[in-house]
Amino acid sequence: MHYWLVKSEPETYSWADLVRDGRICWDGVRNYQARNNLQQMQPGDMVLFYHSVTEKAIVGIAKVDKAAYPDPTADDPKWMAVDLVPFRDFRDPVTLEQIKQDKRLENIALLRQSRLSVMPLKAEEFDVLLALGN
Repeated sequence: MHYWLVKSEPETYSWADLVRDGRICWDGVRNYQARNNLQQMQPGDMVLFYHSVTEKAIVGIAKVDKAAYPDPTADDPKWMAVDLVPFRDFRDPVTLEQIKQDKRLENIALLRQSRLSVMPLKAEEFDVLLALGN
C-alpha cells in the first residue's frame, strides 16, 4: 500500500462534497509530476484530503478505488485521473501550521513542493498525520 495527499480548494470541491457524492473521478490535473503520481496510485492506497488556499488543513482520508485511466476532461490521453472514495473524516483537521511545527514532518512534500496537487507520503508521515488528526 502507498500513501498520498491530494489538495483541493474547498470552494471548488470539498471533503464534504466527496462524502456526499461517495466517489469522484479525480481529474483536471495538468502538472506532469502530479500526473506521474496519479499514474502510480493503486486501488486500496490511502489518500489524505487537504483543503488548500483558505482552510489549509487535512480534513479526511480517502481511498483509491480505481487506478489511473485517461482523464475524461482532457483532449490529450497523456493526462490521467483516478477514482477516489471517502474512507473517514479526521476528528481534528491537521493544519499547515501544525505540519510546519512538527519536526517529524520537516521533509514532507507538502512543505517542499507546496504547489503540487498530488503528492506521495512516506508511511511514517502518513502515520504522524493520522495520529495528529485522530
